[in-house]
Amino acid sequence: MPDTTLDPALRVVVADDSVLLREGLVRLLDELGVTVVGAFGDADQLLAGLDDAAPDVAVLDVRMPPTHTDEGVRAAIEIRSRRPGTAILLLSQYVEVAYARDLLEAGSGGVGYLLKDRIASLDEFRDALERVANGGTVLDPQVVSQLLGRRSDPLAALTPREREVLTLMAEGRTNAAIASALVIGTGAVEKNVTSIFQKLLLEDSGTDHRRVLAVLAYLQN
Repeated sequence: MPDTTLDPALRVVVADDSVLLREGLVRLLDELGVTVVGAFGDADQLLAGLDDAAPDVAVLDVRMPPTHTDEGVRAAIEIRSRRPGTAILLLSQYVEVAYARDLLEAGSGGVGYLLKDRIASLDEFRDALERVANGGTVLDPQVVSQLLGRRSDPLAALTPREREVLTLMAEGRTNAAIASALVIGTGAVEKNVTSIFQKLLLEDSGTDHRRVLAVLAYLQN
């Protein structure tokens, strides 16, 4: 069977006010083989222990005490300010598109936003953690779906295939991964990507994260 563990040198902190979920995340991370260097009940505790923990990745709940609104997002932005190389994986009970946009606009890669139900699958969680740790961008498909559905006019010129490619691109998939998912060649994916940027008047900057930022910026403008 393939090895499903991650690099044990990867240092991860967890912040969630739910004891059950927090301990569940720690157990999942232990199973994945990474080193958990801190588990905190709120954003203030996390930020206070940040320098000592020196994490590579921070896994945060979006809503934490005291207001249970956007503490996790604000903490994530503060973490990126203090430790720019730290990857961020936000978890939420609901699709909150504005928070996803705020996080993406505050950094340059190594960010993710998943619904909490997604962590029920170890493979999904492992994939997301690995991708953000490697500087990629991970968006829950439901978040992408809402982003694409908010304004239909800019997308009216896209073909059904281009919409499929755009959805996968916004999830942070590489051209090779998109080709595999759609069972087409990478050359076809590249042509669709070029056409998408031309139709949306967006410049292809050459990296997956910048492509996601460009798409999100246009859809949210």
